[in-house]
Amino acid sequence: MKIRSISTLILMLAIVGISFAGTNTDWDKTVNFSQFKTYTWIKVKTPNDIWDKRVMDAVDAQLAAKGWTKVETGGDVGIVAVGTSKEEQSLDTFYTGYGGGWGWRGWGGMGTASTQVYNYKVGTLIVDMYTESNKALIWRGVSSDTVSDKPEKNIKKMNDKVKDMFKKFPPAPNTK
Repeated sequence: MKIRSISTLILMLAIVGISFAGTNTDWDKTVNFSQFKTYTWIKVKTPNDIWDKRVMDAVDAQLAAKGWTKVETGGDVGIVAVGTSKEEQSLDTFYTGYGGGWGWRGWGGMGTASTQVYNYKVGTLIVDMYTESNKALIWRGVSSDTVSDKPEKNIKKMNDKVKDMFKKFPPAPNTK
């Protein structure tokens, strides 16, 4: 029974980790990103003002590595970044004894069930790019992950997530 409980716990933690951790990007497939070389920050908003600069610095580093230049006004692309966080819950139920469900020939057995509630925080960062000329959304990166109680861990996670977000940036032109 202990092995089944441990296996269940590992499976549940893996599912929680997969569901709340990830990075996705999407873009307008008709846009040729090679025409853009400069960008301007339009807005950065996170629940904690300290993180606004951290988000900007992380995005700036990735775009600089791609050959883009930040300008104060009039960039080819405008960038908006929004960070949010929310509390989530995970429920883990463990069964002890014989039973805990339908047993042999459909009969349940004697046993007890214990459910524990785990609270955790999930942070999400959204980075949008708009054309400066017509304000059309051309690229979006979204990343979510669990938030640690240790700021150093969160800074590292955020930098890694932003790096992952821009891994295949700029998108290759759509060749149909």
